[in-house]
Amino acid sequence: MIKRRKALTSIITGFGTLISMPAWADGWSLKSLGKVHFLNAEDNSLLTAIVDTILPATDTPGAKDVGVPTLIEKLIQDCLPVDSQDIYRMGLILTDAVSIGDYGKGFRELSTEEKLSVLKKMSDSTYPDQKNFMVLIKRMTIDGYMRSEYVMTNITNFEFAPNRYYGCVPV
Repeated sequence: MIKRRKALTSIITGFGTLISMPAWADGWSLKSLGKVHFLNAEDNSLLTAIVDTILPATDTPGAKDVGVPTLIEKLIQDCLPVDSQDIYRMGLILTDAVSIGDYGKGFRELSTEEKLSVLKKMSDSTYPDQKNFMVLIKRMTIDGYMRSEYVMTNITNFEFAPNRYYGCVPV
């Protein structure tokens, strides 16, 4: 059993680690991530549902479409200590528990409005486990989406070396 103080310390450590994303997490694509085997299939589908609820597809691809769940899984697997990894697994279990408590169904079976309600409830919760998990998962989703190759090349028009040098131009 993880004690609350140790859990909070691990979450804060993990948050600090993820703020300074590793170099390979900038301009990433699904091909560059390779295979990740951190979560089981059930937890992976729950993470995908959470990420898809946070940034759904509109006229542009959503977080699920560009592969953010795989990136989050890889970041957790490669960048966090084991006790922090367990906190993420517990956060996924908490998300399902809150949705079962409120709606009598698992998170994946809820409608979009119900999913948003569960995530909002967890974000506004007075329980630090729920609130911290939601803060971290939102942050990882947004950062991962904005640093994806698709977004950087098609939406934000990222240039590796900005500014041009025009040598012989009349002034």
